[in-house]
Amino acid sequence: MDKRISLQEAVSKIKDGMTIMVGGFLAAGSPLDILDALAKSDVKDLTLISNDTAYQGIGVGNLIGAHKIKKLYVSHIGTNPDTAAQMNAGELEIEFCPQGTLAERIRCGGAGLGGVLTTTGMGTVIAEGKPTVEVDGKTYLLEKPLHADIALIGATVADERGNCIYVGTSQNFNPIMATAADVVIVEAEKIVPAGEIKPEAVITPHVFVTHLYQSTNNLQKVRE
Repeated sequence: MDKRISLQEAVSKIKDGMTIMVGGFLAAGSPLDILDALAKSDVKDLTLISNDTAYQGIGVGNLIGAHKIKKLYVSHIGTNPDTAAQMNAGELEIEFCPQGTLAERIRCGGAGLGGVLTTTGMGTVIAEGKPTVEVDGKTYLLEKPLHADIALIGATVADERGNCIYVGTSQNFNPIMATAADVVIVEAEKIVPAGEIKPEAVITPHVFVTHLYQSTNNLQKVRE
């Protein structure tokens, strides 16, 4: 089954008020074409789950700059002044989450787990209002799972069925986010015929992928 769709079709899947996950790290490994088109669309009031908000004018930074996001789950925002400005102005609700905890919460969402117990953030603002659990006399924060309506994933290479591989740091968050959403849209730098990717090289199996889009963005180059 060929899962390829157009850029316009990919963006049309995202509706007002949805929760979306976006893979990548500071725009490396992010689905840049889709994010750029989404920022130019009429969609609004999105909840975003992302490691960061990239930089002004690229990747997730485009969504922030276009005021598409109403709530954000993120590990840091320091590289994008637009995010801090909107937070300070009361225009953007942010839940900060330590990077490892954020990854675990997403993993829990994909694995059907009830949450993760961690001591990271205990005694800080991160812990405010969150439940705690005692195990063998030690107290842990219960960090609840994260799940999305749609995950937007950036792959280095995918086949027509949706099997994906990632090169280098583009693996950041993409594989786990692909398990934790109702619909998964992959933007691949290169799409090859089914069977060309060796089974042992597959990182995200095709069963997790709903739609596939062929990137035209020159900011991300396929490594031959």
